[in-house]
Amino acid sequence: MAGGFVACQSLFTSSRKGRQLSRVNTVLTDPPSVSQVWDFDIAIVGLGYVGLPTALAFRAAGSRVLGVDVDESRLASVRTGSVDLVPGDQLRLGTANAEPEGWWLTSDVASISRARAVIVCVPTPIDAHAVPDLHALTSACSAVLDAAVPGQLLILTSTSYVGCTRDLLVHPLIARGLQPGVDVHVAFSPERINPADEAFGHEEVPRVVGGFTASCTELAAATLGQYVDSPHLVETLEIAEASKLLENSFRAVNIAFINEFASVCRELGVPVTEVIDAAATKPYGFMPFRPGPGVGGHCIPCDPHYLLWQLRADRVSSPILEEAMNALAHRPQRVAARVGSMLAAAGVVASRARVVVLGVAYKPNVADVRESTATEIIQLLSKQGMHVSFIDSHVPSIRLADGQLLAASSQEELLDADLVLLHTRHEDTDLAWLGEHQCVLDATYTLPARTGQALI
Repeated sequence: MAGGFVACQSLFTSSRKGRQLSRVNTVLTDPPSVSQVWDFDIAIVGLGYVGLPTALAFRAAGSRVLGVDVDESRLASVRTGSVDLVPGDQLRLGTANAEPEGWWLTSDVASISRARAVIVCVPTPIDAHAVPDLHALTSACSAVLDAAVPGQLLILTSTSYVGCTRDLLVHPLIARGLQPGVDVHVAFSPERINPADEAFGHEEVPRVVGGFTASCTELAAATLGQYVDSPHLVETLEIAEASKLLENSFRAVNIAFINEFASVCRELGVPVTEVIDAAATKPYGFMPFRPGPGVGGHCIPCDPHYLLWQLRADRVSSPILEEAMNALAHRPQRVAARVGSMLAAAGVVASRARVVVLGVAYKPNVADVRESTATEIIQLLSKQGMHVSFIDSHVPSIRLADGQLLAASSQEELLDADLVLLHTRHEDTDLAWLGEHQCVLDATYTLPARTGQALI
């Protein structure tokens, strides 16, 4: 994706100057002297796994919400409620669609000119070479800037490199003759949504908020405070941006380590889950992480690469994070190799083996397969000639990297399997089907130990 890299590189080049200016522009400024009557309180640009729950939270708090997404098929799914949400948000969506007062959906980004505040919530993935793909974000910000009017507040929430908000919002506003912090307020507040997690709902998780000026920060905090209990204010855009990269880089490093430690425990003949549980009794200085088949989803496999990409451009090294991401990238290969060794030990020829993968979503209780290690594991096993099928109560089909569409199988497939790989354990996963199966690889580290069962 060379073209994407060039675009990203040019953006980053201008961010160095932005970082040098970051502590200068924090003086309190007067609000815009524009008298404006807004049709909407909030416009959410991007109605994905972050934007849609955010829009619903604002609507539940009494705001007039404009939901914007350029994907008409996504809008159709939102209108019919055919989207993957936690039950509470699913109920909110049903209410919003049935009682549309204060709830509007459109694909016309220009409509955001009618909203007092605009929140950009679009994906920031990486490409096949772990290079940041900022096309969706740059496109969304460009469209927002084209429609922006004096008096508005613009909040960026998409994870990106440090300095991105200046590059994509602040500097272009200045180029248009609009003064950030006076004519248009600008802030960054990284998203903090954990799909399928009802213990930490959208409203209960504090939001970090950093603005271009102090007044930008205060206005953004007041806006997000309509539904968030505890906004945490920081001095600059860059502090807020870096905090998100730290959060998920921290998780990546610790997951890579606990996966390594799990393999060490297997070699030592020590049950790693009991070791973790024992260490977790320490009330300070320890945070339990659990081993697994790898990392997937929208954050951990991607976000640290935004930091690493930026550091490489500055010729700054981060060897611990580099090694952690490399280890996580190779985790599916380790799982596939373990499957092969178990089949060989059982006397099963790989080219004749029937393997069933139980659960392919990137985490329990979601239908999301983005960056799921299951797809790569299935592809690796298939290349060895194995017949691989999968069972997942949440996922009807998956598309492999080679374009092949693989439909879910029935649980009867388990009966004829030479090996069962437990990849993702949903709450409704029927483990009774495993019974006394002679060959089970538990990549979740959640099954009770028994004969015929192995860990990675």
